[in-house]
Amino acid sequence: MRFLNDMRPGYDLTYDDVFLTPNRSAVESRFDVDLSTSDGTGATIPIVVANMTAVAGKRMAETVARRGGLVVLPQDIDPAVVAAIVSWVKSRDPVWDTPLVLTAGDAVTDALNLLPKRAHGAVAVVDQEGRPIGVVGEAACLGVDRFTRIGEVADPDVLVVPITMPPREVFEQLHGRSATIALGVDEHGRLAGVLTELGALRSELYQPAVDVKGRLRVAAAIGVNGDVAAKATALLAAEIDTLVVDTAHGHQEKMISALKAVRSVSPHVPVVAGNVVTAEGVRDLVEVGADVVKVGVGPGAMCTTRMMTGVGRPQFSAVAECARRARELGARVWADGGVRHPRDVALALAAGASSVMVGSWFAGTFESPGDLQRDEHGAPFKESFGMASKRAVTARTRGDGAFDRARKALFEEGISTSRMRLDPAAPSVEDLLDSICYGVRSACTYAGAHNLEEFHERAVVGIQSPAGFAEGRPLPSGWS
Repeated sequence: MRFLNDMRPGYDLTYDDVFLTPNRSAVESRFDVDLSTSDGTGATIPIVVANMTAVAGKRMAETVARRGGLVVLPQDIDPAVVAAIVSWVKSRDPVWDTPLVLTAGDAVTDALNLLPKRAHGAVAVVDQEGRPIGVVGEAACLGVDRFTRIGEVADPDVLVVPITMPPREVFEQLHGRSATIALGVDEHGRLAGVLTELGALRSELYQPAVDVKGRLRVAAAIGVNGDVAAKATALLAAEIDTLVVDTAHGHQEKMISALKAVRSVSPHVPVVAGNVVTAEGVRDLVEVGADVVKVGVGPGAMCTTRMMTGVGRPQFSAVAECARRARELGARVWADGGVRHPRDVALALAAGASSVMVGSWFAGTFESPGDLQRDEHGAPFKESFGMASKRAVTARTRGDGAFDRARKALFEEGISTSRMRLDPAAPSVEDLLDSICYGVRSACTYAGAHNLEEFHERAVVGIQSPAGFAEGRPLPSGWS
C-alpha cells in the first residue's frame, strides 16, 4: 500500500478519512478475485466473527464457515460447552443448511418459535423415521390457532432430492417452482439438510472453510487469567481450528505470560493474540508466539474505552502500522473493530490486514445467538452488548465472591444493551457477507488485484476531508 502522491499525514486516520484510487487493471471479473486469507487459518474469505456473546454461537459458526469465514467462540463459554459446539459445527454439511425439524403432532406455536432461528424460513415436517412429509412457513401459521397441529397446515408439495445432488441441479429444480426450499435426504430417505435457491447459488460462489477432514472450521478464545495452559489444552482437544488469546489490552505482561503458556502445550493450530495498536505491541506478541495479532483498541460499536480512558488509536493507521511490522516478522494481523460498511473491510485489507473482525454489525441477524424480539412498532431486533460492559463482566465473574463481583462491576467499559435491528432486505449474516464480499471483490478489480496479497501491494490510498467522505454517500431519498 502507498499513499497517493506520497501524502503522509501528520496525524492518524480512520476508515472515513481515506479512499482508494483505481489502477490500470487486467482483472476482467469480480469472480476472478481470490479472497482466501494468508494467515494460515484456512479461511477462504477475509471475515472473522468476533468472540462476542451476542454474536458468536453455533448457528453463526456453521453459517459463516460454510461461506468461507471464521467464527471465534467467546472465552466465557465453559470448555465442555465449547467442545459440544465444535463437535456440532463439524458434524454439519459443508453445503446444505441444517433443517428446522418438527413432527406432524407438534403445534403451530412450536413452528413460530423455530422460524426465526434460520434464514431459510421453513420448518420441515418429518415422520417418526425422520423422512420428510411437508414444510411449514410463517404464512401457513398466520390466522390459525397457535395450538393447531403442524400436520394440519404443512404443505405436502415439497421438493425432496438426494443430499448428494450438486447445488447447480438443485437450483435448476427449484427455479420457477412454487417450492422455495429443497429437502435433502440421505440414502435411507431421512432428512439431512435443506437448500434454498439462493443457498444453492451461494454454494457455487463461495468455498467453505474446512479442515483436512472436510469439516467446517471454528475458532475459540481464551483469556489471560487462570490456568491458561489447561484451558488451551482443553480447546485443542475439542479440535478447534484457531486459538485466540484475547484481552482488551494485549500489550501487557499477562498476555506475554499467557502466550508462553499456550506455546508450552505445542498448539498445532494458528495462535492469535491481542489487542494492540502499535508496532511495538506486535513485535512483543509475535516474539513470544503469536502467529496473528489482533489490532484495535476502542473502535467497536459497543466499546466506550476511548471516551472513558482516552486510550486507543484511529483504526486505519493502527492497522497499517501493525500490519507492516507483522509482515516484517513473518506474521499477520486481524483488523478488529470500526467496520460499518463494506468499504471499511476493503480499506483494512488494503492496509495489510489478512482478515477483518466484525462484531455488532452481525448481531442483528437471524444467525446471532439472541432471541428475536420486536419493538413497539413491530420491527424485529436482537440485543447486543460489549464484552467489557457490566453485563459481560457480570457473566464472566459469576464464580467470584459477592464482594469481588461488586468491586469489578464498578469498573466496566462498554454498552450493556443495544438494539441491533434486522434489516428486512438483509436479515441474514449471509446477506451481509454477500455485500461485503461483493465490495471487496470490486475493490480488488479497481486496484487490478487477483488476490488479497496483490490488493495490499497495489492499493493506492488518498486522504479526504469530511466533505469528501460525504460526497461518496448515496442519496436514496432524493435531492431534498
